[in-house]
Amino acid sequence: MFIHLGGDTIIRSKDVIAILSSDMKESSGITKEFLKAHFTKSNVQHISEELIKSIVITVDKIYYSPISSVTLKRRAQAVSELDSFAE
Repeated sequence: MFIHLGGDTIIRSKDVIAILSSDMKESSGITKEFLKAHFTKSNVQHISEELIKSIVITVDKIYYSPISSVTLKRRAQAVSELDSFAE
């Protein structure tokens, strides 16, 4: 299944490692260091010019999304529930 992150960006739900609030990038030194390391490798994609509300970490990329982390987590949970019904 897929999760819409905003704009034209859709990712596979099974590739998602974490969905973080954008506040997390400043609250933890380890998180800040992780994001900085990936930013220098060009593994970061800004989905929109709007305010960044969440950070989605996937297997191969980090996405800065204008959609809140709560909304994205709800979408991911809905996808997970649909997957369980399909089995």
